[in-house]
Amino acid sequence: MNKIKILVLLSLLVAAFLLDVAMGSVHIPLKDVIKVLFTPDGGNDTWVYIIEKIRLPKALTAIIVGCGLSVCGLQMQTLFRNPLADSSVLGITAGASLGVALVMLSAGSITSLYTIKELGISGSWLIILASSLGAALIMILIVGISSSLKDNVIVLIVGVMLGNITFSVISIWQYFSSPELIKDYLIWTFGSLGGVTGGQLLILAIVVSAGLLISFLSSKLLDALLLGDNYARSMGLTVKRARILVIASTSILAGGITAFCGPIGFIGIAVPHLARALFGTSNHRMLIPVCCLIGTVLMLVCDIVAQLPGSQTVLPINVITALVGSPVVIWVIAGPKKLRGF
Repeated sequence: MNKIKILVLLSLLVAAFLLDVAMGSVHIPLKDVIKVLFTPDGGNDTWVYIIEKIRLPKALTAIIVGCGLSVCGLQMQTLFRNPLADSSVLGITAGASLGVALVMLSAGSITSLYTIKELGISGSWLIILASSLGAALIMILIVGISSSLKDNVIVLIVGVMLGNITFSVISIWQYFSSPELIKDYLIWTFGSLGGVTGGQLLILAIVVSAGLLISFLSSKLLDALLLGDNYARSMGLTVKRARILVIASTSILAGGITAFCGPIGFIGIAVPHLARALFGTSNHRMLIPVCCLIGTVLMLVCDIVAQLPGSQTVLPINVITALVGSPVVIWVIAGPKKLRGF
């Protein structure tokens, strides 16, 4: 049965990918999209340019982001055994945003946004480093505080408060920044899949792949942590070391994605619950790839909706993910207790 479900998800992934590439302000028939993607002579030069330079990188970015955010949420929910935990709710995205604000809102000539754009890959690594360090800082604080707290609800509240403090610092920074830098930063906070192309897409893929690899190699550790720290210790697991691995992979994933695509919410909360409901398992060796599949399909669908086919308007991706993810969160809170079984 699970094999059939995986095949269905793979089919949906292919369909959503092709549809995402086909739709936009310029409609391109599916048969022509397939021709451009899979044959040397793609035909219409304008369509070839639109697909290869604009839509294909955006669709690939959606796949990468869907994988990364879904696994982020899965790890956070496991670490805290809290069904509403993810990188944004617990303040990790806020920490990543603070790192990016440090780079984008700085007035110095070396770290200004113009210089970053001119630096290309080097500048991209600078943003990723700042974003990852900001995400890691908040996550380490949360894990440190959670070690002395037994109530996951309190830990969640602490994470939200840390996120609020971080956003307050960013707001103060914005108040004293120039209007041009504030505008660029605000546009970044709306979230976007269309700004990652060329070398940046390669960097994002490498960073997210590294985070996913750490996550998958830590799947047995996550299984043990899901059953509680005492059980994990009885199995011979060093809990602190396991937490460091989870912190590292989550910080890399959240930091890298937030750096290039801005803060994108709700995917990390919603997808793990959909994966558990569909496959009825808590085995992370199974859940991690399933979350990647569901997350990519969901992100591609959100990108299709955001484009408003036939229109020149493109909605911020954050708006669409909130519309899709919020009903799932409500379902988790108000639905059957087994969905919240942490």
